[in-house]
Amino acid sequence: MLTAAPDNRTFVLSGWTGPDSTLRFFRVHLAEDGSPSDPIPVPGLESDALGAGYILALSPDATRLAYAASIPGGAKISVVDLATGQRRDWSMRASVVTGLAWAPDGQRIALVVGGWGIGVLDLGLKGSDLLAATRLVKPSNDLPFLESVAYTPDGRALICSAGHAIMRIPIEGGEEPRVLARVTSPADASLTLRFSLDGTGRYLLYVHRWRGFRVDLANGSTTPMPIKTDEHPGEGDSPNAAW
Repeated sequence: MLTAAPDNRTFVLSGWTGPDSTLRFFRVHLAEDGSPSDPIPVPGLESDALGAGYILALSPDATRLAYAASIPGGAKISVVDLATGQRRDWSMRASVVTGLAWAPDGQRIALVVGGWGIGVLDLGLKGSDLLAATRLVKPSNDLPFLESVAYTPDGRALICSAGHAIMRIPIEGGEEPRVLARVTSPADASLTLRFSLDGTGRYLLYVHRWRGFRVDLANGSTTPMPIKTDEHPGEGDSPNAAW
């Protein structure tokens, strides 16, 4: 998995250091010319049994990482300080988290919970009960096939994917949710859509197989962007992409 900070220079990715190693998180920073730094392991997670399917989100100042995973009987969200490894966990029973996004103020996290909906976790509340600390913004029965979520730059609304529709949902009410774009995907594409929103809040990026697509949320248009590398398989799972 991969996530990017709003500066489009700092990234955290998951990976392995060898055939028998456990899954780890690494921080990478891009120089002005686009060259990446050496991956720096995120401290404090060496003994954590990280598994596949993690959802990652970097804080606006790129100092904290939020990640979600399945645990026996439920799901967990953790926030870890990238410098010290200090971590806080929240958990819930019988569900799965499919999307995470930091608020611009760094004090809240939006999350998509399967079978529940879209909510906002208040990091200032005490306790480790995830749903008790999360305010429901939109129930899932109103939005089928929920997947990714992101904050608008002003923090007043959430951008989410409900199936192949990209929607804007106000957090405090006052206006109705509205569809910003409807993505036309290939017949073999997933019913859900995992995306990454750029720092301006205007452009959305998603990937199908080895082709990226940029969606302009101002006019709903989609621009294909081939993913060019020295070598990649023509088939198989789509790569992860973020900005």
